[in-house]
Amino acid sequence: MTKRKEIYKCNVCGNIVEILHKGEGELICCKKPMILMKEITKEIDKTEKHKPIIKDNIVKVGSIEHPMTPEHYIEWIEATSESGQICKKFLNPNENPEVNFEFKVKSARSYCNLHLLWKN
Repeated sequence: MTKRKEIYKCNVCGNIVEILHKGEGELICCKKPMILMKEITKEIDKTEKHKPIIKDNIVKVGSIEHPMTPEHYIEWIEATSESGQICKKFLNPNENPEVNFEFKVKSARSYCNLHLLWKN
């Protein structure tokens, strides 16, 4: 069973899907089950550069700025407001891993192309 807001990835082709409505069954891509991405909340080492940091309506990825090279970058930052409004901003290499949202942010997630899904 899938749940709303879950993120799944195909380890064969790299497709990523987000669940908008819960449902039964298994997600299949390239004839294989898709993998549920776990939200990581703690950095492994002291150089914290993946966890989203919230300051009012701004979300920045990492207390140490995350690299934004074509080989290693934050693909998107998502913010959720107190009322449940969700906004996602897609980023490109060489952009700043920081987004100014139009509402006060309650929680945030970010997705690194190498180190996967992070939540504050």
